[in-house]
Amino acid sequence: MKRAPGFTLIEILASTAIGAIVLLLAVASLRTTGNEYGRNTDGVAAEREARAILTLVAEDMSKATAGKLEIEEASGEWRKDKLGFTCLQPPDAQAKDEAIGDLCLVYYYVKDIEIGRETVRCLMRGFRASKVVFDALRNDTVDSLYEERTVDEPVAFGVLSFEVEGLTRQTGGGWKVWEKKTDDPTAEMPDVVRMKLVVARRELIGKLRTTADWDSSPLIGDPADADRSKLLEVYEITHPFGHAN
Repeated sequence: MKRAPGFTLIEILASTAIGAIVLLLAVASLRTTGNEYGRNTDGVAAEREARAILTLVAEDMSKATAGKLEIEEASGEWRKDKLGFTCLQPPDAQAKDEAIGDLCLVYYYVKDIEIGRETVRCLMRGFRASKVVFDALRNDTVDSLYEERTVDEPVAFGVLSFEVEGLTRQTGGGWKVWEKKTDDPTAEMPDVVRMKLVVARRELIGKLRTTADWDSSPLIGDPADADRSKLLEVYEITHPFGHAN
């Protein structure tokens, strides 16, 4: 008796098993590719944000005046320095009722902000219009311009560190760290300001939910290893201080 053409049960099961293995391998490959894509796009987003904020600071600094510069270096593992300086801004860059001239002031600092139920560490930008600056000069309250205000806005999210350092060119061509001389208003300003920004990628930001997390979570790692971390983006820029241009 002849057997009808077709496959035996064993052949069918073997074929099904092979197909299942191929499918599992394909799914695993797609998952890995998807994870890599997510990390890559996350890195691109962090890079774009870091470059955008450094560009903003550099634009402000290109308009800086020699009149007032404050660099406050913060201690701690992850530095959260403060940077403030007077700069020239046209009236149309100021609120209409606060534009009485072009001498303004900008102030950058790091602050934790509550967004929903989460805490996000941000780089803040405070803008003091010309009326506010002139009132402070008239009343001898310039130091108050460098205090946090409710009108200040976050310009970068997930900022672990903001380092600022003034540098002065030496006669031999090298650089030395600028030191502010509070008792001499005519003292030289730095020739350039070096800024370093360390930004957490979104994957890490989602796991840092409180101020304590941002301060000491083991996920952050060590500042010395920030350049090699897959969860952080590190960017640095050295920009001429405005009056030197």
